[in-house]
Amino acid sequence: METASPEELPIILTAWGAWARPDQFPALQDDWFSWLVLGGRGAGKTRTGAEWVRGTALGRWPFATEAVGRIALVGETQAQVRDVMIEGVSGLLAIHHRWETPIWSPSRRRLEWGNGAIAQVYTAEDPEGLRGPQFGAAWSDELAKWPNLQETWDMLQLGLRLGERPRQVVTTTPRPLPLIKRLLDDPRVAVSRAATRANRFNLAQSFLDSVHQAYGGTRLGRQELEGEIVEESADALWSRQLIEESRERQAPPLARIVVAIDPPASSSKRADSCGLVAAGIDRDGIGHVLADGTLAGAKPHEWAQAAVALYRRLEADALVVEVNQGGEMASSVIREVDPGVPVTPVRASRGKFLRAEPVAALYAQGRVRHAGAFPALEDEMCDFGPTGLSSGRSPDRLDALVWALTHLMLAPKGRPRVRGL
Repeated sequence: METASPEELPIILTAWGAWARPDQFPALQDDWFSWLVLGGRGAGKTRTGAEWVRGTALGRWPFATEAVGRIALVGETQAQVRDVMIEGVSGLLAIHHRWETPIWSPSRRRLEWGNGAIAQVYTAEDPEGLRGPQFGAAWSDELAKWPNLQETWDMLQLGLRLGERPRQVVTTTPRPLPLIKRLLDDPRVAVSRAATRANRFNLAQSFLDSVHQAYGGTRLGRQELEGEIVEESADALWSRQLIEESRERQAPPLARIVVAIDPPASSSKRADSCGLVAAGIDRDGIGHVLADGTLAGAKPHEWAQAAVALYRRLEADALVVEVNQGGEMASSVIREVDPGVPVTPVRASRGKFLRAEPVAALYAQGRVRHAGAFPALEDEMCDFGPTGLSSGRSPDRLDALVWALTHLMLAPKGRPRVRGL
């Protein structure tokens, strides 16, 4: 690259086959109608969509076997289509060789290639604008942000009717929207996924460090950086928004800290996990979730060692152990690891949902904070309803959380005193 001439450099930079990742190429099988590209911010979604349109308009493999003459470019607004999809740094005007760059006519809202192919601009602000025109291909960008989402999508699908095999690409940061879920379940839809870090060679390291430090593991980070669809159940006791509102970077000085354990009935790989959650309470009576050290498939001495290690690291005051499953075994195995650790056994007399309801009420009252992000725990919280988790598995992380916060905040106690003060 250092020896490339000024004439050669643009050619090298637009040689997409030399730069693209596997997820930035369409699926090679012939039976897909839509290509859904899910990715985090800066993951290269725009370049992926623009290169697909370029290859489709010019009839280049692996994008198309022949040029497609009519293409729809659909975005949230006209400004978004213009500034990102067409004129952006990874947009259509930037990625072509100079001798093949299409002519952009802003007043007519269309691009025209030398071979006669035309890409026309449409927006989700005006679904009716898609009524009447017909296309052989379409690129829909940031679908999850569209206003009039379903109506615009329906109008676009009715217009994709030219040629033997009309196709479309959808590039978007995902959200748990019904339309995106339907696309993921559709066998005619090819799916690509990429996190922000997949495009790290084209992004500033300071940006990556900053956003991952600020948002790593949070709902927003998982959606906007990892490109994940973050679900929640409609009848769950917790919502994503409620948990995000409880987020804090660091807990204040705490009056008491406990590590709660929800032991599995056995240590087989198919058994439940050992729920292991640490929490504390401050002098104002606010609870703070500090750690989720839950283990899957661990033998009793393994989860006991992990619990004691977490107890020591946080300088906790007690281990709270649910003894319904293993009885006194749970307490005794901990004492085998460290006989000096104070163990508080607790026994469930009500069902999981009834035990969790008062803890969920503490969150609703703004009395619990999460000191950091705990994605797996928060997934359970936002999926747990009257019938349990949608997967049918035991909510082990949630159980441990409930035991910890119940012990700290719902049992009769005097006003907490800050440790060391």
